[in-house]
Amino acid sequence: MARALRRAAIVLAGLTIARLVVAAFLPLTPDEAYYWTWSHALAAGYVDHPPMVALWIRAGTALFGQTALGVRLLGPVAAALGTAMLADAAERAFPARHAGVIAGALWNATLFVGAGAATMTPDTPLLFFWCATIWAGVRIAGGGAPWWWLVAGLTAGAALTSKYTAVFLWFGIGVWVLLAADRRRWLRSPFPWLGAVLGFATFLPVLVWNAEHGWVSVLRQGGRVGDWQPARAIGFLGELIGGQIGLATPGVFLLCVAGVVGLVRGSRHGSPGERSYRSLLLWLTIPPVLVFIQHAFGDRVQGNWPVIVYPAAVLAVSGALPTGWQRWVWPSVGLGFALAGLVLLHALTGFLPLPVAADPGARQLAGWADLTAAANGLRARENATYVVAEEYALTSELAWHAPAGLAVVGIDPRVGPMDLPRLDMAGRTGILIRAEHRWDEIDPVTWASAVPLGFLDRVAAGGTVERYRVWRVVGRVPGVAMPGRGLPSRGFAVAR
Repeated sequence: MARALRRAAIVLAGLTIARLVVAAFLPLTPDEAYYWTWSHALAAGYVDHPPMVALWIRAGTALFGQTALGVRLLGPVAAALGTAMLADAAERAFPARHAGVIAGALWNATLFVGAGAATMTPDTPLLFFWCATIWAGVRIAGGGAPWWWLVAGLTAGAALTSKYTAVFLWFGIGVWVLLAADRRRWLRSPFPWLGAVLGFATFLPVLVWNAEHGWVSVLRQGGRVGDWQPARAIGFLGELIGGQIGLATPGVFLLCVAGVVGLVRGSRHGSPGERSYRSLLLWLTIPPVLVFIQHAFGDRVQGNWPVIVYPAAVLAVSGALPTGWQRWVWPSVGLGFALAGLVLLHALTGFLPLPVAADPGARQLAGWADLTAAANGLRARENATYVVAEEYALTSELAWHAPAGLAVVGIDPRVGPMDLPRLDMAGRTGILIRAEHRWDEIDPVTWASAVPLGFLDRVAAGGTVERYRVWRVVGRVPGVAMPGRGLPSRGFAVAR
């Protein structure tokens, strides 16, 4: 067993190094560039999410500069540490079953870890802290020292400071404790309460920020709950299931379903300790699954939302998989690793002969640097002061690729509240870039004049990814000029 663990550790170290290399060379996606802008305007909250991803990017870029590796540095490291914690939790919950190696292998065979660990989104810190909380929870369930409650509280609070879906983590652990008399006895100790206070204190700044900003972030995420379109439910449910088969990879997805079913069937069997482990994993899987199914009766479930289910699900596979399913574990792991490697290799090289319309990698990654260079050349030719965009993704990619001295201005409700450098556009000429599919009128409140200049294309090897209309504009919006504050070699400014 010790030899298997050593081999697994060597494989994990190799995976981590490979992911760091990919992270250094893969272009930033628009969302990553957007979160990078957050790291230059640190706050306790943002319109879209809590701030943890910005803190992680700020830490990485402090070590490796304003580079892709700096932005993503903590992603591969967190994936490795999260794997180690899941493996340890599996070994403790289901000893003598090679559970740790199985759980770690399945976790890394998913696309959202196998490939996604080389990128940086709010899910990156969320999954790390989710794994850490499960690790602490298994220690508690196994009779560990009471101070593990403080670890669980801190990591659960950090998860909630990463993404609001961590509320399922709090709900699951709370119900797990309350529904069994032997676990309710833990509440006579101060440690669970201190852990909860520590977690709440970690999240409190996010609540304060929301209160000061009209609860904009909470309402943006929570406002989706009331959607109801049952006539489209079949389509939404099909997308939900298909998306999970793709992101978890087919074999891992089916094994996770079988593992959770095994948890349910075996929930009343085994020793009290094993029943407690099984109950914890059930309460961290079933409630979010039911909520996502309910949401699919009203709207589309984004593919990355259910990733929170899988840390507990791979533990279920490692210890509760029904008889007959075990033989599919390693073929599923192999398939998952192959798919993740294929996705990353294509993202880096574009070697698959896919049309642009069918190539998500090209749509996300290709052509941003050339587009920015063309926009800057047009700015110089027109003797303009700045380049401006009205969508957060386009603005962020332009800002990421901007050469020294180029001010990129963003006009978007997601960007406006951020404490970024502000440019006085009143009376100044700029270059406005808009996606061709936008047909709304130029806003006369913002622009005193707008003269069409033609088009710019964002191009991949397979053709044009997107076309943009370009105008020479003169702004009306005043502001305070603070160019380049905290943005070495790149420019980002906010008009409003």
